[in-house]
Amino acid sequence: MALSLERLVDAVSSRIIAAADELTELDSAIGDADHGLNMKRGFEAVLADKANILAKPLPDALKAIGMTLVMKVGGASGPLYGTLFMTLGKELPPEPTAADMARALNAAVEAIKARGKADFNNKTMLDVLGPVATHLSSGSASLASIRALADESARATIPMKAIKGRASFLGERSIGHMDPGSRSSQIMIETVCDVLEGRS
Repeated sequence: MALSLERLVDAVSSRIIAAADELTELDSAIGDADHGLNMKRGFEAVLADKANILAKPLPDALKAIGMTLVMKVGGASGPLYGTLFMTLGKELPPEPTAADMARALNAAVEAIKARGKADFNNKTMLDVLGPVATHLSSGSASLASIRALADESARATIPMKAIKGRASFLGERSIGHMDPGSRSSQIMIETVCDVLEGRS
Protein backbone atom coordinates (compact mmCIF):
# COMPACT_ATOMS: atom_id res chain seq x y z
CA MET A 1 0.00 0.00 0.00
CA ALA A 2 1.87 3.06 -1.26
CA LEU A 3 1.45 5.95 1.12
CA SER A 4 2.77 9.45 0.54
CA LEU A 5 3.10 10.74 4.08
CA GLU A 6 3.38 14.36 2.95
CA ARG A 7 0.22 14.14 0.85
CA LEU A 8 -1.62 12.46 3.70
CA VAL A 9 -0.56 15.08 6.25
CA ASP A 10 -1.41 17.95 3.91
CA ALA A 11 -4.75 16.53 2.79
CA VAL A 12 -6.09 15.40 6.18
CA SER A 13 -4.98 18.60 7.87
CA SER A 14 -6.42 20.90 5.20
CA ARG A 15 -9.76 19.08 5.08
CA ILE A 16 -10.21 19.10 8.84
CA ILE A 17 -9.27 22.80 8.97
CA ALA A 18 -11.72 23.54 6.12
CA ALA A 19 -14.50 21.65 7.97
CA ALA A 20 -14.05 23.62 11.21
CA ASP A 21 -17.30 25.60 10.82
CA GLU A 22 -19.31 22.48 9.97
CA LEU A 23 -17.88 20.56 12.94
CA THR A 24 -18.54 23.50 15.26
CA GLU A 25 -22.14 23.69 14.04
CA LEU A 26 -22.64 19.98 14.70
CA ASP A 27 -21.08 20.35 18.15
CA SER A 28 -23.16 23.42 18.98
CA ALA A 29 -26.28 21.24 18.73
CA ILE A 30 -25.20 18.58 21.23
CA GLY A 31 -21.85 19.60 22.76
CA ASP A 32 -19.70 22.56 23.74
CA ALA A 33 -19.52 24.05 20.21
CA ASP A 34 -15.73 23.72 20.25
CA HIS A 35 -14.98 20.56 18.25
CA GLY A 36 -14.32 22.38 14.99
CA LEU A 37 -12.06 25.03 16.51
CA ASN A 38 -10.21 22.47 18.61
CA MET A 39 -9.59 20.17 15.64
CA LYS A 40 -8.55 23.13 13.48
CA ARG A 41 -6.04 24.23 16.11
CA GLY A 42 -4.65 20.70 16.37
CA PHE A 43 -4.12 20.23 12.66
CA GLU A 44 -2.71 23.73 12.20
CA ALA A 45 -0.12 22.65 14.78
CA VAL A 46 0.51 19.45 12.79
CA LEU A 47 1.14 21.52 9.65
CA ALA A 48 3.42 23.87 11.59
CA ASP A 49 5.51 20.85 12.65
CA LYS A 50 5.32 19.16 9.25
CA ALA A 51 9.05 19.29 8.46
CA ASN A 52 9.85 17.50 11.72
CA ILE A 53 7.05 14.96 11.19
CA LEU A 54 8.08 14.15 7.60
CA ALA A 55 11.68 13.57 8.66
CA LYS A 56 10.56 10.50 10.61
CA PRO A 57 9.62 7.01 9.40
CA LEU A 58 5.85 6.43 9.22
CA PRO A 59 5.41 4.87 12.70
CA ASP A 60 7.25 7.70 14.44
CA ALA A 61 5.55 10.33 12.29
CA LEU A 62 2.12 9.03 13.33
CA LYS A 63 3.18 9.07 16.99
CA ALA A 64 4.37 12.67 16.59
CA ILE A 65 1.02 13.66 15.07
CA GLY A 66 -0.75 11.96 17.96
CA MET A 67 1.33 13.79 20.55
CA THR A 68 0.68 17.11 18.82
CA LEU A 69 -3.07 16.50 18.87
CA VAL A 70 -3.00 15.55 22.55
CA MET A 71 -1.19 18.79 23.37
CA LYS A 72 -3.09 21.16 21.06
CA VAL A 73 -6.67 19.86 20.80
CA GLY A 74 -8.84 20.67 23.78
CA GLY A 75 -11.68 18.68 25.31
CA ALA A 76 -12.03 14.93 24.92
CA SER A 77 -11.05 14.97 21.25
CA GLY A 78 -7.34 15.61 21.85
CA PRO A 79 -6.68 12.49 23.94
CA LEU A 80 -8.94 10.36 21.73
CA TYR A 81 -7.50 11.41 18.38
CA GLY A 82 -4.04 11.35 19.96
CA THR A 83 -4.71 7.75 20.99
CA LEU A 84 -5.81 6.94 17.43
CA PHE A 85 -2.61 8.23 15.81
CA MET A 86 -0.24 7.02 18.53
CA THR A 87 -1.70 3.50 18.40
CA LEU A 88 -1.46 3.44 14.61
CA GLY A 89 2.17 4.51 14.97
CA LYS A 90 2.83 1.77 17.49
CA GLU A 91 1.19 -0.94 15.39
CA LEU A 92 2.20 -0.09 11.82
CA PRO A 93 5.49 -1.02 10.14
CA PRO A 94 7.27 1.61 8.02
CA GLU A 95 5.72 0.24 4.82
CA PRO A 96 2.30 -1.13 5.77
CA THR A 97 0.18 -3.55 3.80
CA ALA A 98 -3.63 -3.47 3.75
CA ALA A 99 -3.59 -6.25 6.37
CA ASP A 100 -1.31 -4.15 8.56
CA MET A 101 -3.72 -1.22 8.27
CA ALA A 102 -6.66 -3.39 9.29
CA ARG A 103 -4.83 -4.79 12.31
CA ALA A 104 -3.57 -1.37 13.40
CA LEU A 105 -6.96 0.31 13.08
CA ASN A 106 -8.61 -2.45 15.11
CA ALA A 107 -5.97 -1.97 17.79
CA ALA A 108 -6.60 1.79 17.72
CA VAL A 109 -10.35 1.23 18.12
CA GLU A 110 -9.74 -0.88 21.22
CA ALA A 111 -7.37 1.76 22.61
CA ILE A 112 -9.96 4.51 22.05
CA LYS A 113 -12.62 2.38 23.75
CA ALA A 114 -10.36 2.02 26.78
CA ARG A 115 -9.33 5.70 26.85
CA GLY A 116 -12.87 7.03 26.40
CA LYS A 117 -14.61 4.27 28.36
CA ALA A 118 -17.04 4.07 25.45
CA ASP A 119 -18.35 1.42 23.09
CA PHE A 120 -20.12 1.18 19.76
CA ASN A 121 -23.57 2.77 19.47
CA ASN A 122 -22.71 5.38 22.12
CA LYS A 123 -22.83 8.15 19.45
CA THR A 124 -19.07 8.77 19.24
CA MET A 125 -16.20 8.56 16.75
CA LEU A 126 -16.13 4.81 17.46
CA ASP A 127 -19.33 4.45 15.44
CA VAL A 128 -17.34 5.29 12.31
CA LEU A 129 -13.91 3.88 13.19
CA GLY A 130 -15.28 0.55 14.43
CA PRO A 131 -17.27 -0.45 11.32
CA VAL A 132 -14.43 0.67 9.04
CA ALA A 133 -11.89 -1.37 11.04
CA THR A 134 -14.13 -4.45 10.86
CA HIS A 135 -14.66 -3.94 7.13
CA LEU A 136 -10.91 -3.61 6.53
CA SER A 137 -10.39 -6.89 8.36
CA SER A 138 -12.71 -8.70 5.94
CA GLY A 139 -10.00 -8.59 3.29
CA SER A 140 -12.52 -7.56 0.64
CA ALA A 141 -12.64 -3.83 1.31
CA SER A 142 -12.21 -1.44 -1.61
CA LEU A 143 -11.53 2.25 -1.21
CA ALA A 144 -15.01 2.99 -2.56
CA SER A 145 -16.64 0.65 -0.04
CA ILE A 146 -14.59 2.10 2.83
CA ARG A 147 -15.57 5.63 1.83
CA ALA A 148 -19.25 4.68 1.55
CA LEU A 149 -19.24 2.84 4.89
CA ALA A 150 -17.65 5.80 6.70
CA ASP A 151 -20.32 8.13 5.33
CA GLU A 152 -23.15 5.71 6.15
CA SER A 153 -21.78 5.14 9.66
CA ALA A 154 -21.54 8.88 10.41
CA ARG A 155 -25.13 9.36 9.25
CA ALA A 156 -26.19 6.41 11.42
CA THR A 157 -25.28 8.44 14.53
CA ILE A 158 -28.09 10.94 13.80
CA PRO A 159 -30.93 8.80 15.29
CA MET A 160 -28.77 7.57 18.17
CA LYS A 161 -29.13 8.75 21.75
CA ALA A 162 -25.76 9.86 23.15
CA ILE A 163 -24.44 7.65 25.95
CA LYS A 164 -21.00 9.20 26.40
CA GLY A 165 -19.50 12.67 26.40
CA ARG A 166 -21.03 16.10 26.73
CA ALA A 167 -23.94 15.12 24.47
CA SER A 168 -25.07 12.44 26.94
CA PHE A 169 -26.29 15.19 29.29
CA LEU A 170 -28.96 16.05 26.72
CA GLY A 171 -30.52 12.59 26.86
CA GLU A 172 -33.33 12.30 24.29
CA ARG A 173 -32.49 15.75 22.90
CA SER A 174 -29.24 14.37 21.51
CA ILE A 175 -31.31 12.33 19.03
CA GLY A 176 -31.58 13.84 15.56
CA HIS A 177 -28.05 15.27 15.33
CA MET A 178 -24.92 13.78 13.77
CA ASP A 179 -22.11 13.22 16.24
CA PRO A 180 -19.32 15.69 15.46
CA GLY A 181 -16.58 13.18 16.31
CA SER A 182 -18.06 10.66 13.89
CA ARG A 183 -18.08 13.35 11.20
CA SER A 184 -14.44 14.33 11.77
CA SER A 185 -13.48 10.64 11.70
CA GLN A 186 -15.40 10.21 8.46
CA ILE A 187 -13.62 13.19 6.91
CA MET A 188 -10.23 11.68 7.80
CA ILE A 189 -11.10 8.26 6.39
CA GLU A 190 -12.56 9.74 3.21
CA THR A 191 -9.44 11.88 2.77
CA VAL A 192 -7.08 8.91 3.19
CA CYS A 193 -9.11 7.04 0.54
CA ASP A 194 -8.88 10.05 -1.77
CA VAL A 195 -5.10 10.28 -1.34
CA LEU A 196 -4.68 6.55 -2.03
CA GLU A 197 -6.79 6.92 -5.17
CA GLY A 198 -4.79 9.94 -6.28
CA ARG A 199 -7.74 12.29 -5.88
CA SER A 200 -6.02 14.57 -3.41
